Amino acid sequence: MGQVVKQAAEVHKIVFACEAGMGSSLIGANQLKRKLKDAGLVVEVIATAVHAIPKDADVVVAHAGLAKRAEEAAPTAVVIPFMNFVNNPVYDELVKKLKAGQPISS
Repeated sequence: MGQVVKQAAEVHKIVFACEAGMGSSLIGANQLKRKLKDAGLVVEVIATAVHAIPKDADVVVAHAGLAKRAEEAAPTAVVIPFMNFVNNPVYDELVKKLKAGQPISS
């Protein structure tokens, strides 16, 4: 897949995707929601199964093992893969870029 880039102002919905859309994605989505709120950013964050990513997703955060499936499910979204669910530096980096108005890329 080609690289997708979104400007910070274009990011309105972040989807945290996992295999089933229940356990790990809910935990990750809640952590990300808290960090966005603390940064004063208003961005919708939802958790879902990788096969059910909505078409209006701007950014998809998914485990590295699911990144290819996330790209296929959401070809116009920036897909950000990660390895660890807890204390994930990807969350902080995403919030930092959004707050600074920097582009987000896959």
